[in-house]
Amino acid sequence: MIIAETVRLRAIERQDLPLFVAWLNDPEVRQNLLVNIPLSQAQEDGWFERTLTRPLEEQPLGIEVRTPEGWRLVGNCSFFDLDWRNRCCEIGIFIGVKEFWSRGYGTQVMRLMLNYGFYTLNLNRIYLRVYESNPRGIRCYEKAGFRHEGRLRQAIFQDGRYIDLLMMGIIRSEWSD
Repeated sequence: MIIAETVRLRAIERQDLPLFVAWLNDPEVRQNLLVNIPLSQAQEDGWFERTLTRPLEEQPLGIEVRTPEGWRLVGNCSFFDLDWRNRCCEIGIFIGVKEFWSRGYGTQVMRLMLNYGFYTLNLNRIYLRVYESNPRGIRCYEKAGFRHEGRLRQAIFQDGRYIDLLMMGIIRSEWSD
């Protein structure tokens, strides 16, 4: 596990999948994700099976938050498209439990992942894509140290209109934990 004071990251388990399906079938949760249609449990089971064939460094991690009742699973995050030659990868995160939105957990998770990526995996660059319509996510990434690197104009069709896709990244030399 990767542990901080109020959040921890752990391997996901098959029993987590019904929660993921419930979250991903909520249009408000799904709004800022690349997933844009409802998912079945069978589709999520297939996704899980495919993740088990990926390198360990690219397998998703469950995000747990410390509550008075104990640790609670609230989302997941992962590195993907690892490029070992160039020492870079993309990162993704989502928090599916809305009561944990806008409380700083996403920023804590990103900082944990950046620390892990730079100091354990020896990455040099970590990047992400975020919709321009996701100010909460953009703020989270900026607070974690990501910088704006580019804009893909009208790259995403969402809610009957085209929106821009923002590219953000961070270089190891810019990172301070």
